[in-house]
Amino acid sequence: MPWLDTIDWADIWAALIDTLSMLGGALGFTVLIGLPLGVLLFLTGRRQLLQQPLAYGVLSFVLNIVRSVPFIILLVVLMPVTVLISGTSLGVRGVIPPLVIGTIPFFARLVETALREVDRGVIEASQAMGASHSQIVLRALLPEALPGLIAAVTVTAIVLIDYTAMSGAIGGGGIGDLAIRYGYQRFQTEIMVVTVLILVVLVQAIQAGGNRLVTHFSRK
Repeated sequence: MPWLDTIDWADIWAALIDTLSMLGGALGFTVLIGLPLGVLLFLTGRRQLLQQPLAYGVLSFVLNIVRSVPFIILLVVLMPVTVLISGTSLGVRGVIPPLVIGTIPFFARLVETALREVDRGVIEASQAMGASHSQIVLRALLPEALPGLIAAVTVTAIVLIDYTAMSGAIGGGGIGDLAIRYGYQRFQTEIMVVTVLILVVLVQAIQAGGNRLVTHFSRK
């Protein structure tokens, strides 16, 4: 197709690498921080091992506040924090902190939901065998909830792709930045089409991979 000849594929490739870098970095930190938070939410909830209504209420309230702020606004609000953490608010390095902060509450809630779906008999059986709280979490809860946790990571990764594209509005780099600067501001429709197709393929690939992993571990 002739219109493809007008596209600078080097720019497309560089933008894709930036998007994947943002996705990988942000997803890693989100899981690292969000998983313990989700476990804590579950454990301090009603009728759970560490039932603490006050702690659960405070943590839940804080997470809900962050979740209620639209990500594009969160990007702007967190600029001073981002500069403090990474030294810049632009590019891949400058976008990862708000990406992590924006998705941690979402992922933590998904973790809590996945843990709630575990049969309570698993916990009771572990308690009957004298397992400690940490043993129950590490050897019973998390293994039993693994398919749900994989699904949570998959959904979070897709949300992060959406957020990385949105971050292009403030110079975050990646596919979203390319689409806005060239596809929208310079009216280069071919750039817009290609970037959208890349994002669609990326989302489909992540969803398909996540589904296969969930199916695989559900059969064990």
